[in-house]
Amino acid sequence: MDFLRYTLVSDGSSDRQLMPILDWLLRTTGAVRSVNSEWADLSSIEKPKGLTIRLKRALDLYPCDVLFVHRDAEKQEAALRFEEIRNALSEIHSATLPPAVCVVPVRMQEAWLLFDEKAIRHAAGNPNGTEALNLPKLTAVEAIPDPKAVLHEMLRKACGLSGRRLKKFSASRATSFVTHYTTDFSKLRAIPAFQRLESDIVELRDRGWRS
Repeated sequence: MDFLRYTLVSDGSSDRQLMPILDWLLRTTGAVRSVNSEWADLSSIEKPKGLTIRLKRALDLYPCDVLFVHRDAEKQEAALRFEEIRNALSEIHSATLPPAVCVVPVRMQEAWLLFDEKAIRHAAGNPNGTEALNLPKLTAVEAIPDPKAVLHEMLRKACGLSGRRLKKFSASRATSFVTHYTTDFSKLRAIPAFQRLESDIVELRDRGWRS
C-alpha cells in the first residue's frame, strides 16, 4: 500500500506522542510509503462514556483505513486490556469498521520513551547537557512501577535548570516532545509489548489490511 490513513484513539492528549512511533513502524515494516495520521480529539464534545461509544465517535469524526486503540496496561494484565479493546470493537456493528490494532504498553506508554538520551535532552531544552540520566535497560522497563515518574525525573535532570527556573519547568510538557526528537525506534524491539505491536501490524499488512 502506498498510502494509509489511520486514527489513534487514546485516553488523553498526551498519548499523541505514540504517533511518531506508529508512523515509524508502518514505514519500516514496509507496510506503507506515506502515512496520514490523526489523533481522535473528542474534547470538543461531551466526553463519551465507555470505550465502545468513544470508538464510534472517533470513527464518525476521523474516518480511516486502520484504527489504533491505545490503553496502558498500568496495574492490569496486558491480556485484559486487549480483551477490553476487542470487546468494545465487537459491539460496533458497522460494515465500515476498519481493521484495528491494539496499542498496549506495559505498564504505561512512558516506558517506551526511556531509551533515547539525545531525544530526552532535546525535549528538555538542553541538548548539550552532560548530567548523567542513567537510562534503564530496555529489557527491564516493563518492570518499572512508574515509568512516567522516572521519565519526568530524567527530564528535570536533563533540563540543566535549578531553583525557581527548575520549579517552573514542566516535565509533562517536555514529555510530549520526546518521540518527535527520535528518528529510530528500533531499540524498542527489546520490549515484548512493542514486539507484539509490530507483529500485529505486520500480520494486518500480510492480510491485505482486512480485519
